[in-house]
Amino acid sequence: MSRILIVEDEERIASFIRKGLNANGFTTTVVGTGSEAVDHAITGGFELVLLDLGLPDTDGFDVLRRIRGSGVDVPVVILTARDGLRDTVTGLETGADDYVTKPFRFEELLARVRLRMRGERTTDTTVLHAGELALNLRTRRVTVDGDDVDLTAREFALLELLMRHPGQVLTRQQMLSHVWGYDHDPGSNVVDVFVRALRRKVGAHHIETVRGMGYRLTG
Repeated sequence: MSRILIVEDEERIASFIRKGLNANGFTTTVVGTGSEAVDHAITGGFELVLLDLGLPDTDGFDVLRRIRGSGVDVPVVILTARDGLRDTVTGLETGADDYVTKPFRFEELLARVRLRMRGERTTDTTVLHAGELALNLRTRRVTVDGDDVDLTAREFALLELLMRHPGQVLTRQQMLSHVWGYDHDPGSNVVDVFVRALRRKVGAHHIETVRGMGYRLTG
């Protein structure tokens, strides 16, 4: 089982990432300081590091330099609220493999993780199928019985989530967390609104309402 080191001092975000990765079959360890991050990363045994830049004891760039300086070549994905070009370039030049800005959707983070994990690139599915539905993760193209369907970014993310779990009931809370990220409003009805929009575009029979629970994708 692949092990991921999460370096994040904000408990809410760390918990959000940890739960999502665990649900997708990864083993996770969470640390909240740069010194802990360096110790864990150098010790080894991790296939990937998710590294926040805004740590309480040091800057994440310094942590990355120390990890790379020790000769550890584990893939590192930076997580940060800094979205300036200079920070992005600095992170990549320092040795990061990828850069994800906050706030982010879990599905986006999961895709980045799978891409950077050793050996994951060759096994990850590029096209998802469900009946006459086809969703291409690389080209972001969705077709119904061969005809292109125009979806918004959120609609695409929601359909991708459903198609990754065919026949499984997904709660509204799960959908909010995966598609809208950790800043979602748990009292919002946005999931129902987007499900209705998806049904109009891909066919109502593909998305079944499970009363009192949520939704699931049918063939």
